[in-house]
Amino acid sequence: MTIFLYHLVNVVLLIIRYLPTVMFIYFLMSWFPGARESKIGYFLSRIFEPILEPFRKIIPPIGMFDISSLVAFIVFQYAMSVLTTLIYRYVVPMLF
Repeated sequence: MTIFLYHLVNVVLLIIRYLPTVMFIYFLMSWFPGARESKIGYFLSRIFEPILEPFRKIIPPIGMFDISSLVAFIVFQYAMSVLTTLIYRYVVPMLF
């Protein structure tokens, strides 16, 4: 059972580690026409739009630039690093 939980924690950490990169790819998709209307773009929008929505309500666009995505990316990346640190510090030692 301990080995299963250890592998489960590793999978969660892998997802957490690459989620900011996938978020950045989602931002880059807005530069290519029709990319967000693809199946991958629709899937990523279902993941990241709920995260971006509060930032878009707080930070208005400046001209044609939406800096709320940049702020959301920085906050999201920081939150993922804090979550990774907490998992390594508190969850992994409990498994052994």
